[in-house]
Amino acid sequence: MLKKLMYLLIILVIISAGIYIFLQLYATNDINEGDEQQSKPVETNHEDIATAESFVSRIVTLATEGKIIDGPFQAGKSQMKEINDSFGEPIITDQTVLGDYTTYKNDVTVGYQKSLAFDLRSYNETLQQIHLSDIRNVQGEPDETRYYKDENVDQIILAYNINSNYQLKWILPNPTEQQPDPVVHHISVYTEPPISEEVLTLLQNMSLEEKIGQMIFAGVDGANYDQNAENLIHQYHVGGIIFNKKNFLSVDQTNQYVNKIKSENAAKPLPIFLGVDQEGGRVAKLPGALTPIPPSLQIGNVGSSEFSYAIGSLLGKEVKSFGFNMNFAPVLDINSNPNNPVIGDRSFGNTANIVSKLGIETMKGIQSEDVIAVIKHFPGHGDTATDSHLELPRVNKTIEELEELELVPFRQAIQEGADVVMIAHILLPQVDAENPSSMSKAIISDLLRNQLQYDGVVITDDMTMEAITDHYDIGAASVQSVKAGSDIIMVAHDYNKVTSAFRAIQKAVENGEISEERINDSVVRIIQLKEKYQLKDDQIESVDVNALNQQIQSVLNKHYY
Repeated sequence: MLKKLMYLLIILVIISAGIYIFLQLYATNDINEGDEQQSKPVETNHEDIATAESFVSRIVTLATEGKIIDGPFQAGKSQMKEINDSFGEPIITDQTVLGDYTTYKNDVTVGYQKSLAFDLRSYNETLQQIHLSDIRNVQGEPDETRYYKDENVDQIILAYNINSNYQLKWILPNPTEQQPDPVVHHISVYTEPPISEEVLTLLQNMSLEEKIGQMIFAGVDGANYDQNAENLIHQYHVGGIIFNKKNFLSVDQTNQYVNKIKSENAAKPLPIFLGVDQEGGRVAKLPGALTPIPPSLQIGNVGSSEFSYAIGSLLGKEVKSFGFNMNFAPVLDINSNPNNPVIGDRSFGNTANIVSKLGIETMKGIQSEDVIAVIKHFPGHGDTATDSHLELPRVNKTIEELEELELVPFRQAIQEGADVVMIAHILLPQVDAENPSSMSKAIISDLLRNQLQYDGVVITDDMTMEAITDHYDIGAASVQSVKAGSDIIMVAHDYNKVTSAFRAIQKAVENGEISEERINDSVVRIIQLKEKYQLKDDQIESVDVNALNQQIQSVLNKHYY
């Protein structure tokens, strides 16, 4: 009996030991599985980057297209609406001199002007894989090194010019002895914004009166500088002055008059436009015994691009020699109506092809002398039977019909670098039944700006022409023209009409009819044009008419006679 009890006890001990060992093994196995789960890397949404240097190369490749790693958007091309639609509501928007900067929840900041993104910044945490040494190993030394420090950060900025369009900037903590090879804080892919900081600074320092003055191109009385001219420059701050036939008596008198205007304007923040109609043919305003340049129609009959360019260059030389910087030429109207009393031989011909080909070459010739060419008279004055100097012409054409003929030279000239477009005083009832083209949003903003994608300066034809004054108060007409999209209102005659236009626009801004932002848009274009041509109010020396005539004769002998 005792022996049986001992066997039973041994069996119980063995079973108990087995159970204990089993439980220990199970517990150990359970703990190890938990450790394995803990040690597994946390999955992220970031792409698998093989090495830091390959990541740098990828960022550089994206930057060549104006992109960052956080989306398909491009600096200089993407609009803020599409960015907002993709990234959602911004966290914060900061205003700077250069533009607004908006930050989103996905660690992206976008700098923009007029809804166009020009600076894409990524703060993506994957960038912290990249060290200063990685950047230099891939890209070498930067084109420019900058530093930024405030109470919160001390940073080094490595700027690389990726191509002619884009700059890639790496922003990192400034290296120290403790941290000689810092990691990236953020990157920026940057393109030049539509408006430079210099232009914006000029704009911010201008009074409302100075801004409106820049939008006025005024005529002056008589052949000498007088009190009215003094007021136009110093009280009304006009941005440009046009000389008409009555302002020219002689070469020397013109030199003195032009130099006086320039000296009076020299202390102003912006140089002054000085314009004249010097088309050749019957529209040639400059004084002196200049050898006549043939009218455009005769140049069109020759049909030579080289000749047309040379004529443009001669016109530019003439204008520049007398101290002017803007020529209201060439005419891009197609002479499609033989009864037209105002265009006629001022046109290069009666087909879109010849007017486009030769008119654009003439434009380029004028520009080659650092003189601003003004193409005219948009949207086309060739198919009129009345003179807008005397009454308001009507052209009963649709946009589609204009596209087939009248608009062709203007569209091509815009694509070839037209700086200024002059708007005609024409009523096109099938486009805008109420307003002449110089006062029509449908013509200036919808057709010229949006459809033809023109972003240069728009100037009206002379608002003292009877096409306007017989039907409208000049102040009201000027306000309507600005609202329609004009940048510059030309008032070529009558000091009182100039001041009326100025005051009407000023009042419209003050009472909210025109926003100051709308004024700023025009003034920016004007400043940019003056900067593009590096205009200065420098004095001119006496004009060598004989030298000009020799150059004219040489061109005519080669191409015309």
